[in-house]
Formats: sequence, C-alpha cells, structure tokens
Amino acid sequence: MLTTETISDIIAKAIASIKYPEAPFGLYAPIEYTLESGGKRLRPQLTLSVCSALGADVSRAIDAALGIEIFHNFTLLHDDVMDSADIRRGRLTVHKRWNDNTAILSGDAMLTMAVQYIARTPSDVMPQAMELFNRTAMEVYEGQQYDMDFERSNNVTVPQYIEMIRLKTSVLLGCACRMGAIVACATDDVAQAFYDYGVNLGLAFQLKDDWLDTFGDPLVFGKQIGGDIINAKKTWLLINALSECRDELLDILAEDLEPEERISQVTAVYNRLNLSERCNKLIAEYSERAIMAIDAIELSSDAKDYFVSLAKKSVERTH
Repeated sequence: MLTTETISDIIAKAIASIKYPEAPFGLYAPIEYTLESGGKRLRPQLTLSVCSALGADVSRAIDAALGIEIFHNFTLLHDDVMDSADIRRGRLTVHKRWNDNTAILSGDAMLTMAVQYIARTPSDVMPQAMELFNRTAMEVYEGQQYDMDFERSNNVTVPQYIEMIRLKTSVLLGCACRMGAIVACATDDVAQAFYDYGVNLGLAFQLKDDWLDTFGDPLVFGKQIGGDIINAKKTWLLINALSECRDELLDILAEDLEPEERISQVTAVYNRLNLSERCNKLIAEYSERAIMAIDAIELSSDAKDYFVSLAKKSVERTH
C-alpha cells in the first residue's frame, strides 16, 4: 500500500493542477480559494487508500477522489451560507469574503465539476461509480434538510440526530471508501465492508466535530468555538441537554444574551451533565465499529494498520 504521505502528495498535486477558465473570474476564484485552503482532505485520501490497499493502481481512482472532494467542498460553501458561518479552515468563508450569491453560484459550479470528475472514472466501473455518487449526493441533501428541520424543533431525539448526521456527513465517507473499492474491482462484500467502515468513521468524526465546536481550541480547530450554541444548533450535546435539563436550557436560549455569555451558560450545563465525557465515549464506540467492519477483509499489515490508526485518531483529534 502507498504511504499516507505519497497519497497526500498525489491529491495535493491533482488539486493544484486543476485548470480553471479565465472568465468569469467571479465564478472560479471562490472555487480555487476553497480548494487551495486545504482541510483534512480525508475523503480523497480514503478513496485512494482503499484502492491502493486492494492492490490497484491509484491512477484509476484519482478522478473519483477529486470528484468526491470537490462535492464535499461544494456542500461546505452552501452550509456556511445556511449557518451564517464566518470562518472555515482558519479563513473567511466564501460568503463572507465575497457574498451569499457568489457562494451559492460557485457552489453550484463545484457540484457540476464534481459530476464531471466522477464521469471520468474508468469505463468498466463508471456506471457503478456514478450510481454510488448520485445516491450519496441525494442522501447528503436529505441529511441537510433534516438538519434544517431540526432548527425549528426542540423535540429532536438522539436516534433522529444520529440518522441525520449519518446522511449529512457519514455516507460521503462511506462513498469515498466504497468508490476506492469499486475502482479496484473488489467484490461486493469487500466494498460493503469498506462502506461500513467509512460510515462509522464519519459518525465518529461528526460527533467529534460537535464536541470540538464547544470544547475545542479555536486556533487549532480552525473556526469559531461555540458557533453551534450561538445558533442553537441541534447537536448531540444540545439534544441530550434538552432531554435532561429542558426548562433551564430553554430559558437560557430564550434570553437576550451576548454570544460569549450564552456559550458560557450552555457549556456550564453541558459540564454539569458530564456530556463531554459521554460524547467522547460514544465517539470511541463508533471508532471501534469502524475497525470491526474491516476485520474480515484480507489486507496487508500496513494497510490494516492505516485504517485502524485512522479510526483511532477520530477519537483523539483536535481539529
């Protein structure tokens, strides 16, 4: 299996080599700004890593990997508009640096670019790749709709929330893993095992994002801490607090407080309910499920170590 550094280098060079039309500048500049900002690039890393772990040439998977990464970044442009987010990866979000309309239109262009890249996968697997991508994209939209619906309800349950983040976040990691297996011409069982790995990894990652948004270091996390609390966003933390301390929490959220004070008061409730430790315990459980999903796959020791290590890092990461 290729090393993580080699795969990361392949991805970085592929993104840097994207040729953008010279005009209209206002459409393509925000796309280049977004893709050059880096981020974890976990999804293309997974696609190429799975492909390599299964003994295939990663050049077969690079277009699919780019398509998934561009699609992921398209969703971030639109999410930041919906969430009124100011910072992404330590820089101004597109809608703040430019404006909402620019973020929407450049995001639309990124979606089309993503489809174009997926369509360039080798012809022997392109129908499967396109079907997986399209199904996943619709699930991501469904998850986003549930997320929006939850904003208007204080009766969201933990199972409903887990299903929402599975759709909005986790299925794309599952897609990234399965795409690598498809391009490597793996059996359905192997492709499904990698898909399950990605989904559970995604659940661990999203729950960790929830935790980091409240308890993380803003300089390391790369965006504003407490944004979910300010926006009363239904996270695992808030949903559990509402179920266990409903009246007190609703009173805090109803008060006309300065952002810092609201964050402080809500965080105090979280701490009293020991939600930080409980959330991290659940993150660890999903990490273990990810590891279990690939236990039955025959992989080289370095490949197995890579996927196990990645799952464990989802528990420990700080950004």
